[in-house]
Amino acid sequence: MKPIRRHLRALLVGALLFLAPSLSFAALRVVASTAQIADIVSHVGGDRVELKVLMGPGVDPHLYKATARDVIDLQRADLILYNGLHLEGRLAEAFARVDKPGRPVIAVAESIPEERLLASSDYDDSYDPHVWFDPALWVLVVDATAEAMAQADPENATFFRENGASYRAEVEALQEWAERRIEMIPAEHRVLVTSHDAYNYFGRAFGIEVVGVQGVSTATEAGMADITATADLIKRQGIPAIFIESSVSPDTIRRISADSGAVVGGELFSDALGSPGDLREGIGGGTYDVGTYIGVFKYNVDVIARALK
Repeated sequence: MKPIRRHLRALLVGALLFLAPSLSFAALRVVASTAQIADIVSHVGGDRVELKVLMGPGVDPHLYKATARDVIDLQRADLILYNGLHLEGRLAEAFARVDKPGRPVIAVAESIPEERLLASSDYDDSYDPHVWFDPALWVLVVDATAEAMAQADPENATFFRENGASYRAEVEALQEWAERRIEMIPAEHRVLVTSHDAYNYFGRAFGIEVVGVQGVSTATEAGMADITATADLIKRQGIPAIFIESSVSPDTIRRISADSGAVVGGELFSDALGSPGDLREGIGGGTYDVGTYIGVFKYNVDVIARALK
């Protein structure tokens, strides 16, 4: 009997050793509010995270409300990451409801020092939330996201931090890349007219004047005075092209185009990414996956440069 017991014990130990990696591995369950933040989580976490994103392609975060499915995902999460700075204003109550010990709810963009943020034209007590259009600011969000994941899952902390540093370098490289593209635009044409004030950080980073017909939030609509003033500015400065946005109705920009004579230079991605795997052509024949942050950033820059140069 003893040899049989020893044999069974050896088989049991072998089976446990074989199963140990799968038994010890439990993916960190992360919920991200926007696709921009989800893109960071994907790069940092790889297959060691189970990721849910609340807002898909073309969704306006200023207006988004939590669904019943969202609430379930939030309650099951180990870590919840959102932009903050009033971007997801209508999700504040849902985030507050699920914020409890053991389930951190972190506004990753609020890790940026206040002196580097721009004032919001819509909220006296807050800042412009569209920080992803400045790579020098977005790397700070990458750092905050990677660190939040490392704190939530100490066993994989080194993995997350190393991946975060690698992705940070990719985002940093966008600054010089974009500067070369923008040099193609004559100085007098470096004016970016869009539906709402989503590109102020981009303008500051790359020396472009930004004119948003609406404010920072899309919760308010542009009035006739805004439309007329924008059309007059375009005619006065000879701006050749203006742009619609993927997550905002194009009607106002098309009206301004008709009134001013400026062409619609293309569609820019502003508050949301595109669909993963959607490849768009850039200057020089390259293609960009607009389902990724880097792909959207490069595609936007190429659309702007092509239309204004």
